[in-house]
Formats: sequence, structure tokens, C-alpha cells
Amino acid sequence: MVHAGPKPFRVLGIQQVAIGGPDKQRLAALWVDILGLVPKSRFVSERENVDEDVCALGSGAHAVEVDLMQPLDPAKKPAVHATPLNHVGLWVDDLPKAVEWMAAHGVRFAPGGIRKGASGYDICFIHPKANEEFPIAGEGVLIELVQAPPEVVRSLG
Repeated sequence: MVHAGPKPFRVLGIQQVAIGGPDKQRLAALWVDILGLVPKSRFVSERENVDEDVCALGSGAHAVEVDLMQPLDPAKKPAVHATPLNHVGLWVDDLPKAVEWMAAHGVRFAPGGIRKGASGYDICFIHPKANEEFPIAGEGVLIELVQAPPEVVRSLG
């Protein structure tokens, strides 16, 4: 286990779980119709090859976003439907500091850097696979780091 000393950021909690499939309506049949999650918004991105419904579980700072995703084109990358559990999102209190510190400590990030995500928060992704230059990664899991808004930092921090 790597102990890298004090960190200039904190992970506050789970922000989201993203689930992919070939047809998001089939996903919604369980998550919305049966389990009762509330659809909040829709996000479509050619660059990300995704058509996603953003749903909510819970409320306030403790709400967890559940994204139901299907690809715009199943033959293109990223293949958001190829891994049913697409990624897990974590709230962080200072995303730029977290990325800088993690990269300096060998964490591999996916291409794209920090950018606006589907829900309007700044995000970036820890790559699922390590390499020689960056030996720490998600070990098969894509992890999204999400800049927590002030009210979430106050509530969870």
C-alpha cells in the first residue's frame, strides 16, 4: 500500500454511478420505473459518444446521481455500453489540486483533462489501466473525480 503523506484535497463521498447499456430505456425500466429514481436531465455528447439520462437517488448533499447511458453509435469509442458499470464518480473538495497531486504521485488520468461534465460540474477521469509512466490507476474501473459545489463541501466535508 502506498502512503503518500498529507493530501491537499479530500474525497467527500460518492457523487455518481454510471451504468451503460445498448438501450437506456431498458435501464430506465428498472432504475426509474421499478426502483423509483427521479430523472433530472438528459445529456448528449458526440465527443463522448453518449446519450444519457441523469437520475437522482436521495436529495441534497447526500444525493447520488445514477446515469443511464447508451452510445450514440455502438461502433464508436468510447463504448459507454461495453462495460455495464461504466464508472463511479467521487466528490472532491478541490479538483485541480487533487489532479495535480495525484499525477505527481503516479496516478494515470484519461485523456481530456478537467472539463464540464453532464451535470455541469468540473470533472476528470482516473484511467482504468496503469502504464509505465503512471503506475497507479483504477485497476479496471474508470473513476470520475467531480468538483463538489460549496454546499456539498460544507455538508460532507
